[in-house]
Amino acid sequence: MSAKKVDVLLVGAGVMSATLGTLLSQLDPSLKIVMVERLSKVAHESTHSLNNAGTGHGGYCELNYTPQMADGSIRIDRALEINAAFEVSLQFWSYLVEQAVLPAPEKFINPICHQSFVWGEEDVAFLRKRYAALHKHHLFEEMEYSEDHAVLRKWMPLVMQHRDAGQVVAATRVRHGTDVDFGMLTRGLVKSLNRHAAFDLKLSHTIVSLKQHENGRWHVRVKDNHSKETRTIDAGFVFLGAGGGALPLLQKSGVPEARGYGGFPVSGQWLICKNPDVVKRHSSKVYGKAAVGAPPMSVPHLDARIIDGEPALLFGPFASITTKFLKEGSALDLFTSLKPGNLKPMLSVARDNFDLTRYLVTEAFRSHKERVGILRGFYVDAKEEDWELASAGQRVQIIKGCDQKGGRLEFGTEIVTAGDGTLAALLGASPGASTSVQAMIEVIERCFKPRMKEAEWKHRLKEMVPSYGESLDENVALLHEVRKRTLATLRLDGGNSRRET
Repeated sequence: MSAKKVDVLLVGAGVMSATLGTLLSQLDPSLKIVMVERLSKVAHESTHSLNNAGTGHGGYCELNYTPQMADGSIRIDRALEINAAFEVSLQFWSYLVEQAVLPAPEKFINPICHQSFVWGEEDVAFLRKRYAALHKHHLFEEMEYSEDHAVLRKWMPLVMQHRDAGQVVAATRVRHGTDVDFGMLTRGLVKSLNRHAAFDLKLSHTIVSLKQHENGRWHVRVKDNHSKETRTIDAGFVFLGAGGGALPLLQKSGVPEARGYGGFPVSGQWLICKNPDVVKRHSSKVYGKAAVGAPPMSVPHLDARIIDGEPALLFGPFASITTKFLKEGSALDLFTSLKPGNLKPMLSVARDNFDLTRYLVTEAFRSHKERVGILRGFYVDAKEEDWELASAGQRVQIIKGCDQKGGRLEFGTEIVTAGDGTLAALLGASPGASTSVQAMIEVIERCFKPRMKEAEWKHRLKEMVPSYGESLDENVALLHEVRKRTLATLRLDGGNSRRET
């Protein structure tokens, strides 16, 4: 059987592959694109609504993006970077809504206050410093701060109900925060791609092997999970956007750039409340401070969410130890990822992060009563019977080699590209989906360099993302211009969740 020849092969039907496919299709509709997904549905792993926080990560409420340094100062560069990157996503989604590529915005994104909440003198002092550092920057100029119980009762009534009036508390809020259903967003993108004759979606297909030929093209063996038949796809460019499955596939590719990379898998669980009497009293995302030693994905937050069309409150996530790289993966994933090239970094990280491992093991054995006890830091009157435990998604944190320690554990995302630009993979987790557009533009810049020299591609990117090529971090007027447009187009300028209107 002859190989199916395509320009682009996207591995994984999540938000990253869908975003890259949409960008490329908009830049050149003639590109032949195939998307391969091992599951039977689009956006059913990391992108599924229960498998991520649903937060449009803009650095507004996530305290782990603004660490306190040894001298007591607050470092804000990561928050600025993430905020500007999320604005890029908002611009692209706005363009797609205007072009009717995506459905009405309320189908996938809703306005909701992003709030941070802390208690105790030390944490209040931290939040006060954080606010002072962020608020003076134009990206965060609309952030508000208060230590007044009366004010906070208006901001977050459920959180402040029956709280000790003498407790030292503080909070910040940004009204134009967002709740994003990345599953609905991704399905909307893929549905639009599916209308094009040049696009082919193959669900329930597994990648068997990847081999690069002398002409630079990739021959990828793909197995139909139902018929067990295999076929070859001959691709000029391969993108591995398979979430936790990207690392094993990158290793299969054999590209030298994959050497030294390993993965540290972490699972998560949510406490979910669907009691309408409780749910209707909370309409924001409230983030707190993570426990000492906790990974970023386990920063505690109490969120108003819409899950499969039903209002709910989620609290967590509670991190736990796992050896799976995917929620529907194998318990052998971690062990089969061990290779001669990454064994030293993996062992070094295991040695240097024993406290993290112990923390994850402890979290795994928490009782329901203990989890609800942690929730009561945010919601004093929480009742055990109103909350049930549900599995969240798996995340694979990046491990890479370093000269000083042999290996280090990283909690961000990283794009790995082959030297010739014919293959790219996205590794890591947070902030993930929220910055998918900027990440995929970076993939295009690295891997489609000849096309990026064309004036037409640059013009099209500027049309889709008006801030492309400029810095929202530095250009105040541009930030105000694009933010005004995106808030209006995506209907995010109502101040708070549409559930309140």
